[in-house]
Formats: sequence, C-alpha cells, structure tokens
Amino acid sequence: MRIGMMLDMYTPHISGVTNYVRLNKRALEAAGHEVCVFTFGGDAHGADEPGVYRSPGVPVAESGFYLGFRYRRAARQRLQEMDIVHVHHPFLSGSLAIRYCRHRQIPIVFTNHTRYDLYAQVYLPMIPDPLSRAFLQAYMPTFCREIDLTIAPSPGILTVLRELGVDAPIEVVPNGVDLTPFQAPQPVPRESLGLRQGDLGLIYVGRLGQEKNLTFLLRALAGVRAASPNVRLVLVGGGPEEDNLRGLAHGLGLGDSVHFTGRVDYERVPGLLAACDAFVTASVSEVHPLSVIEAMASRLPVVGIDAPGVSDTVTDGVDGFLAPNDLAAYTAKLTRLVREPDLRRRMGEAARRTAETYEIGRTSARVEALYRSLVERPPRPARHRWEDSWQRLLDRLT
Repeated sequence: MRIGMMLDMYTPHISGVTNYVRLNKRALEAAGHEVCVFTFGGDAHGADEPGVYRSPGVPVAESGFYLGFRYRRAARQRLQEMDIVHVHHPFLSGSLAIRYCRHRQIPIVFTNHTRYDLYAQVYLPMIPDPLSRAFLQAYMPTFCREIDLTIAPSPGILTVLRELGVDAPIEVVPNGVDLTPFQAPQPVPRESLGLRQGDLGLIYVGRLGQEKNLTFLLRALAGVRAASPNVRLVLVGGGPEEDNLRGLAHGLGLGDSVHFTGRVDYERVPGLLAACDAFVTASVSEVHPLSVIEAMASRLPVVGIDAPGVSDTVTDGVDGFLAPNDLAAYTAKLTRLVREPDLRRRMGEAARRTAETYEIGRTSARVEALYRSLVERPPRPARHRWEDSWQRLLDRLT
C-alpha cells in the first residue's frame, strides 16, 4: 500500500506524536509498504528523511508548530497518489485531508492523540471552558463523520470522544513503542544526574509545560522528602515552564534535589531511565503516554494520576500506583513506593511485562489490518457533484 501520514508538525520537533509517526513509518516500511509524511515548515521534500514532503507554514513562536493552509503542488499531487491517508492532527491536517482526498475516494483515518479540551484550558485561558468545549462538540463529530475511521489510542480516549458527541466508528489501537533500546541500555553515570550514593532517583521525561502538572509533582516531592530525604527528582526535557519550575523548586527548599537536564536527544533517554529507580508523572492531559511505556519497558514502576491515558496503561498496585488528582493522596502513594524496595522491584518486573503489549510491531500490524479493510471495501458515496467539481478546480488553480 501507499500510505500518507498527515500531521501539523514533524521532526526535528520532539513530541509523542512525532515519535510515534516516525516509528510507525519505519514499521510499515519494513512490512513492505510505501509511507510518505506530509507536514508543514522547513525545506521541501528531500531535505531530511526520505518520503517527507514539507509545505510552507508560518512558525508559531518557538512551539515547533507551523500554521499552514495548503500544500505545495508537488506535495498535493503526491498525496493524491496514496491508497490511504492517516491524519494525526484534526484541524489543519484534517481539513486538508478532506479537501484533497475525500473527492478522490481515498480513505481517511484519524488518530486522536491529544486531549484538546484540556489543552484549551491551559493555552487559551481567555476562552471560557464552555465555549471551547462547544467548539469541540461541534467540530469533532462532524470531522469524524467526514472521514472513514477514527482511532483512539486508549479506552479512556474513546470515552472522551463519545462524550464530545462523536458517533462515527472508533477503533481502540494503542500507539506503539520500539522497546529494544529500553531493554538493556547502558545507564548513564548517576552522578551526572545529581544522584549521590544511596540516593533514590525519580525521573520524569517529557515536555516542561503547564499541561503536564509539574508544579503538583514538585510539591509532592517536597512532601516525600520530609520522610525520605535521600529522594531526588530528575526532570528530562525542556519547555516554557522550565524557569518557573526552577524557581518553585528553590522556593520549596528542594535545592539540589531536582536536576534539570534540559532537552536531550531521544537516543539518550534509555540510559537516563536505566540510571533511575521509578518514573513519576502528574499529567492529566495524556492520551497514550509513550514516555510511561518506555519507562515500564526499562523496569521502572510508575506513579501517576488516575486519569485517561495513564490509567489505561498503569494498573494500580501491580506495575505502579495511581492516585486521584489530590496532593496528599499522590504523596502518600509515592512515599510508599520510595520506602519499599521489594515492592519497587516486583512492580518493575510487572511493568516490563506490561510494556511488551505495546511493542511497535504488534500495534503497527493492527493498524495495517485496518488500512487494508478500508482500502478493500467499496468507496463511500460521493458528495454533491458541485462540491467535487469545485475542489478539482481549486486543485488545478493552486
């Protein structure tokens, strides 16, 4: 099959979505398929990895996001040669998929990677929550009816989509992870992470943004250290909240108990995880947390919030702990994990077994089977003839 991946941003931007698309592209290519990525920003096709088509876009601050409303002619023509397209962002890329592919009867798949309702609360605080939710309740059901299949990476996200009014077909397929680098990596020296002999290292890997609830995590660490002063936290990643988090750590008296690595190359992450003892997150905005699965593959138990995404991955009391979004409850569970080394070891082994279910080869095969079923089924009914004629005219003129 010729498979087109459409997303608003791609490498070198680092995120769970870009990492998953890159891994899935490789897995599908290894299975004999031709995979092309269509995105915005940077140079045109050929400037980076093979099969990536970039169209002009306006950069939005330093977010890695580009605002673009059409593809280059060459990219559009290549896209329309695909047997199926898979959209990973519903607004810009999603609207272009419908514009360029729907009238040509190319099946469209969409994976909902993001809790757009929660991101709006954080990054668009000037818009009242009822208004942003009303927009999603209007847009998402309509968009999902226009395409052929929606994929939810977890059961919790399926529930979120249904609550937004999406009544179109939805399949639950987890995003996959290449587990090999996390199975026996060489740990980085613990002292390079600010960990001394006898310290217990907690680690978080991800964006340092408001939506990750990291101020909550620092306050929990302050509570844990009251009982176990040898606990330290390693924050791996960069983001707009880094300076604020450094200030909060100082204000909480954590001093050198929090180590900031800044942005790191993805290839270094396995060694960083291997040097620590447990993975922690307080995010409630996850859809399918790849960083959690990577930590579990590294035999690290996880402490997280009982919310969609994390709670679909971690089983409370088996491979980690889940707590309500309550500081005292979270601190209590984290303290227990810190103080019971045998429990950490048992949970770490269970976490490794859990991670195996998300191996990229398995999940990619499930997605491939869905692609085939859509490509082989009869085409959807055509839209009004005037809509298709108008779109063909636009294709010729732009």
